[in-house]
Amino acid sequence: IKLLEVYKNLRCLVCQGQSIADSNSDFATTIKLVVQDQFKEGKTEDEIYKFLTSKYGEWIVYQPTFNTNNFLLWSLPYAVLIFGGFVIFLIVRKTKNKRVN
Repeated sequence: IKLLEVYKNLRCLVCQGQSIADSNSDFATTIKLVVQDQFKEGKTEDEIYKFLTSKYGEWIVYQPTFNTNNFLLWSLPYAVLIFGGFVIFLIVRKTKNKRVN
């Protein structure tokens, strides 16, 4: 079951829209064999992801790790949401004050 979870979290670089679990490309088949070998060697999921990201970059993993390099990417949507809510609050408050006066 762990093996299938790892397959589903790895992106096929040839298909680009599929995980290696869903892909039948040569690349996906090769990566599946690499992951199987890593599991047989006793490597953990994190060690396998680190190995593959060192070879192919962060893009190969569907759920990249949170680090300083992608902090802005993870936090920007929340910051925009909070800022937008604050702006809407100010606009609503301003229109209420105009109606009262």
